[in-house]
Amino acid sequence: MSMLLDTCTFIYLISNYERIPPPTLARIESEALAVSTICLWEMLIKQGKGRLRINTGGATLAEFWREQCAALELTVLPIETADVARLEQLPGLHKDPFDRLLICQAIEHSLTIVTPDAHIRRYPVKTVWD
Repeated sequence: MSMLLDTCTFIYLISNYERIPPPTLARIESEALAVSTICLWEMLIKQGKGRLRINTGGATLAEFWREQCAALELTVLPIETADVARLEQLPGLHKDPFDRLLICQAIEHSLTIVTPDAHIRRYPVKTVWD
């Protein structure tokens, strides 16, 4: 695995891939991809607040997420102690706790984050979105 999808990118990939720029989509299709359990956590919270609607075909969002990860052959990256511990060293440039933890995971596991989020690019982490 060499690239980590942020939640927005994962959602675009499963429901609206046209929003991903063609060069980024080409890279996604040619790289080993990972998605974090943070993504599922964020999606469940957004769904609970009514800010996310995804047609899951009758499955729970968690079941649908797992099915999509398997169908797309994504490596699921669990949240590890070292990922969380890195938060102590991360500057407070971005307020979103999910994105901050994704940044920590990318740094800890030497991954490039696939994200349209300009705030993430302010951190010492590789990103792609072009």
